[in-house]
Amino acid sequence: MTEQFDDRKIRASAWFRELRDQIVTAFEALEDRQTEGATAHLPAGRFEVTETKRASDDGSDAGGGLMSVMRGGRVFEKIGVNVSTVHGTLGERAQAAMAARKGIPGMKDDPRFWASGISLVAHMQNPHAPAVHMNTRMFWTPHAWWFGGGSDLNPCIEYDEDTAQFHAVQKEHCDRHGDEHYPRLKAWADEYFYVPHRGRARGVGGIFVDDYCTGDWEADFAFIQDIGRAFLPAYVPLVDKRRDTDWTDGDKDTQLVHRGLYAEYNLVYDRGTKFGLETGHDANAVLMSLPPLAKWV
Repeated sequence: MTEQFDDRKIRASAWFRELRDQIVTAFEALEDRQTEGATAHLPAGRFEVTETKRASDDGSDAGGGLMSVMRGGRVFEKIGVNVSTVHGTLGERAQAAMAARKGIPGMKDDPRFWASGISLVAHMQNPHAPAVHMNTRMFWTPHAWWFGGGSDLNPCIEYDEDTAQFHAVQKEHCDRHGDEHYPRLKAWADEYFYVPHRGRARGVGGIFVDDYCTGDWEADFAFIQDIGRAFLPAYVPLVDKRRDTDWTDGDKDTQLVHRGLYAEYNLVYDRGTKFGLETGHDANAVLMSLPPLAKWV
């Protein structure tokens, strides 16, 4: 399986990098459009790009990626777009988690892994413009491979029409691969992004899939690409619609409290955060999703 997948790994890694470049370009274009209101005096934001490295136990090359962060823009108060391709061996806790959750045999005998993906979190200046999360990824071991990812909308002030538009674009892209996908991925997102200790969802949902492997790599790769392609047309129009809405101090307070909920979820429940820290990836890149400011009542 190792030799068979070398070309597929290259293709997947290249796609995640291509998607990253498209998103960075689109978001800098949003910043270039003149904003009215409270942030009109700010210069257009730009991404600061930093190379990241995965720390291996023996000091050997274990891959890495790019962390692209924008702070204090007209539209985005903080946004991070990370892309990485890492490899190495899984530690005992990660092996146990893989074996238990995915039923992968032989992890102790050959714990090698390879993973590539893109992860994005955006926190907005305007409380009426929704925060958002997106990621897509591929994971490989000598015993199995799978894809995962999705995107979900996290407004602090909800608009039903925005939620409907976001979901409609997700459904359109999922439906290209069969009518059964969207209902299942929507339900999965509703379950995955639920915050048990608060008794509520993190946002208004989206789509989410993990451990996705039908046995047809080409078809599965095409599906995960369309999940990635859905992101910009689902999200950018919502930002354009809300970026200049007037807000009050109360609106900003609502935003900060909602960010506290977001931070709680990512630190307590998010699998990607746990995996990144467990496997030695750059901690700043892993925790890029945390908001610049938050509040708890």
